[in-house]
Amino acid sequence: MRYALYFTPPASDPLTLVAQRWLGRNAFTGARLEQPAVNGFDAEALSGLTADPRRYGFHATLKAPFSLAEGRSEAELIAEIGRFVSEVEPFDIPEVVIGRLGSFFAVVPGDHCDPLQAFAGEVVRRFERFRAPLSSADIARRKPDELTADERQNLVQWGYPYVFDAFRFHMTLTGRVPAERRDAVESVLLDQFAEFHGRPLPIHGLALFREPSRGADFTVHSLFPLGGAANRKTA
Repeated sequence: MRYALYFTPPASDPLTLVAQRWLGRNAFTGARLEQPAVNGFDAEALSGLTADPRRYGFHATLKAPFSLAEGRSEAELIAEIGRFVSEVEPFDIPEVVIGRLGSFFAVVPGDHCDPLQAFAGEVVRRFERFRAPLSSADIARRKPDELTADERQNLVQWGYPYVFDAFRFHMTLTGRVPAERRDAVESVLLDQFAEFHGRPLPIHGLALFREPSRGADFTVHSLFPLGGAANRKTA
């Protein structure tokens, strides 16, 4: 069992509904979904394009997947999430856009957002004591030779290279896209996500995802509203 602390909108949010259909899986129920018909991409090509993000579900990583540290339990983790969200006020990212990070596409902020950076950093710190150290195989899978010195240090110390100053909020929509296909993929995504491109994105909750075994699909365990809401919403 691995856990992850992600951001995702609620199950009924319009962005969630569009994104889960695009990816072909509902991360709240685990159900496979029929993907949209897209000009220039047959069903097999679209399925391949979205295979990597489909396994994780529509999300933005805050605390990357981790096994529980020795002596820690799921119940303790859930209780600490409840305490944490009671201390954090909801906020909005003023604008998100369809953007490209390297060779893949994602929903990303249009500009730097201080509350978002602070929130992400505090999630990393607050829940570090629940994370078991990475194995040497886990570290190798991150290809440390391709990381900067600071990113390698983050990987060893925090379990993920892209934290604090290296953190970039992104809600992944594709796997790696060959250079010759990027313009076509960008055009399709701008069409599919036109309702959300250039609009604010409310950050009003923290999600606990679970992976029951290595390589299995991640699903939403619970959504925890920010700002002291008394009852969490359980998937």
